[in-house]
Amino acid sequence: MDNNTSDSTHVEGETSIGDLGEFRKLYETAFPILFRVAYRITSSEEAAEDLCQEAFFRLHEKNMVFPRPDEATYWLIRVVKNAALNYAKRKVREGKAYGKAFYHDKRKEETGETLLVEKETRDEVRLALEQLPDTLRVVLVLKEYGELDYKEIGRALGISEGNVKVRVFRARERLSRLLEVAAKDGTHVS
Repeated sequence: MDNNTSDSTHVEGETSIGDLGEFRKLYETAFPILFRVAYRITSSEEAAEDLCQEAFFRLHEKNMVFPRPDEATYWLIRVVKNAALNYAKRKVREGKAYGKAFYHDKRKEETGETLLVEKETRDEVRLALEQLPDTLRVVLVLKEYGELDYKEIGRALGISEGNVKVRVFRARERLSRLLEVAAKDGTHVS
């Protein structure tokens, strides 16, 4: 009797990732490789683990079939590599936006003038934050001032971690633009 009667697309010799035993075996053999790839690109253990988990979730969700088990590994490597590169690019963009909005040169000597400028800058940032829509302001405040990670913010707000990341990025971008406009105009954010 054919063991593949439940899956009409499965061909003899192909590996179905929908089979729990095959999936577990693939996970155990591929995860270390995927983690190393993601970690080398992102330089973050947390991000690398998240990206690997997401790749396995996508694979399982799609119930993909591969001619050989190693083809599944190669597919996962491509997915993780691309996701890690996107993550790294996003981090660079976020870092630039963050740097523009929150940069503070600690090498400067604290004088009455520098203290006044710092206070005005803090006030500018606070006023610019108030102009952000609530959905963006809340996540940025929780991230930057509450020092929560994306997962904690998602739990607190009842939204996905990916949604939190998108909102934080958008909030930083908008805040940066508001501060740039105020600086160019020589006016205060209002």
